[in-house]
Amino acid sequence: MTDLPATMTYSEVGDLKAVRDFVAARASSLGLPPVRVELLILAVSELTTNTLQHTDGAGRIHVWVRAGQLICDVVDSGPMRTFGRDMPAAGIVGGRGLAIVERICDDVETFPVEGGTMVRIRLDL
Repeated sequence: MTDLPATMTYSEVGDLKAVRDFVAARASSLGLPPVRVELLILAVSELTTNTLQHTDGAGRIHVWVRAGQLICDVVDSGPMRTFGRDMPAAGIVGGRGLAIVERICDDVETFPVEGGTMVRIRLDL
């Protein structure tokens, strides 16, 4: 099954609840099991919060299904992210977001796009 991406933009902290609601509704409608929807919401929350904390612009999210996977792109004006990180020690404040995303998603990639970066996360249906 291939589905056209649904898209949402966000630009301020007040948008994050709507982002989570959008991702949850879209993922559920596309057949992602509830436990996996919760993982997706956590991953997207980490990525979108990073956008608002570490870039000077807004972001957008695309969600769709292809080849048995739910795909979610988070696009913003930030620099390329690096993955393959160790989880920071328990006493360290911050720095866990991308490590969490990488551990709870089935696949994570990052790509340069015009004006920023796209992080693509995939969860098997």
